[in-house]
Amino acid sequence: MPLDSESCYRALATHDRRFDGRFFVGVRTTGVYCRPVCGARLPRRENCRFFTSAAAAEAGGYRPCLRCRPELAPGLASVDASAQFAQAAVRLIEEGVLEHGGVDALAARIGVTSRHLRRIFDAEFGVSPVEYAQTQRLLLAKRLLTDTSLPVLDVAYASGFKSLRRFNALFSTRYRMAPSHLRRATAPAAAPGVLRFELAYRPPFAWDALLAFLAARAIPGVEHVERGRYLRTLAIAHRGQRAAGHIAVAHARRRSAVQLEVSPDLACVVPAVIGRVRQAFDLGCDPAPIAARLGDLAQTMPGLRVPGTCDGFEVAARAVIGQQISVAAARTLLGRLAAAFGEPLAGDVPRAIMHVFPAPAAIAARPIAELRAIGLPASRAQTLADLARSVASGTIALVPGAGVERTMAALESIRGIGRWTSSYIAMRALGWPDAFLESDLGVLKALGETSAAQARRRSEAWRPWRAYAVIHLWSRHA
Repeated sequence: MPLDSESCYRALATHDRRFDGRFFVGVRTTGVYCRPVCGARLPRRENCRFFTSAAAAEAGGYRPCLRCRPELAPGLASVDASAQFAQAAVRLIEEGVLEHGGVDALAARIGVTSRHLRRIFDAEFGVSPVEYAQTQRLLLAKRLLTDTSLPVLDVAYASGFKSLRRFNALFSTRYRMAPSHLRRATAPAAAPGVLRFELAYRPPFAWDALLAFLAARAIPGVEHVERGRYLRTLAIAHRGQRAAGHIAVAHARRRSAVQLEVSPDLACVVPAVIGRVRQAFDLGCDPAPIAARLGDLAQTMPGLRVPGTCDGFEVAARAVIGQQISVAAARTLLGRLAAAFGEPLAGDVPRAIMHVFPAPAAIAARPIAELRAIGLPASRAQTLADLARSVASGTIALVPGAGVERTMAALESIRGIGRWTSSYIAMRALGWPDAFLESDLGVLKALGETSAAQARRRSEAWRPWRAYAVIHLWSRHA
């Protein structure tokens, strides 16, 4: 993203929250870089350098501000293809792909050459993929040292470092202080072992509407909504093993952020957990351009988000199982699926969430008769099994940033998956902001149309944010 230094300085001078996370400012006199919302004294214009990412600021020799904490800045969502490739690569970096196969493996996973991936990263973030990953690991470590009581060794490993020595050396060199100097004198006020984070967003945010959407579709035993909090189980692959635990997400009081609690079982995969929660709650959304494009449609519920997911296969299974039945009936079947084939969680787990949703490989390995035993028709059980095999084998990747057209075509090649199902999966699992479900009955009813073709023609005015139009239309129909 090209930066206009004069516009950036005006945003910095006014603490304009619309630009939080869109750029960072390095101050030559202090050697520190800040968010545009930092409450420190405004530096002189000639002492400011502006960067598109925290990684670029650190590559320029600046260290993060301890007051505004750049690691807490909201992320970005984009409809641009290059930006989506970059975001897909970022998520894979969080999951450790770069550690095992380098840039070549990372590029292969998102379907581009390593040379093109380097160009994308330079354009989006101003640094190479390796430099970006290094900064993200350090910023996460800084966050864990500040906000949790994890031992320094555990912080190093949870942040993606392979040795404490390497972590201490790089942290001290980059930030000019030892990790132990950043550690608070007393542990944060949290239950033993619980990791707590705040994830920022750009207001407004229709939190209650998003929570209601998730509550209506919560899978028994896997998800639960109570007292304004969303709880769920989660399993993430990490270095050849599978970490399983649970999380809780709530809205922060008096701040533009959500509060995330992570069970200690997931401490080794904190970067991936945070990335998935950001996608599930659409925290990268910038409501202003969306509202401008949607016009009157967005006025009744400002800040309405597109609900994403922490598990792409889970959303795909929901879309398949939920075909031609009610939301309540789909919940029942999904709960049975989780109870029958999901991994039970051990230890201190909230009573309402007991199982991790089954992995694709676990479903692919089951005979059709076992899938039918939970109440699925034979045709739908076969579709679910075929989908699970495609995802387990890597033929289909259900992650944000995956090629939308390629993924939808692959989904629709599976018997029993049509355009509505693939579009729903693209909207929630791939994070495609322009997904539109023109044949959806709720969309047609809210528009007062009976023709999918006419609904599609009307939707052209809402590009490239038609997924947000779908959620607004559903909220009117509810």
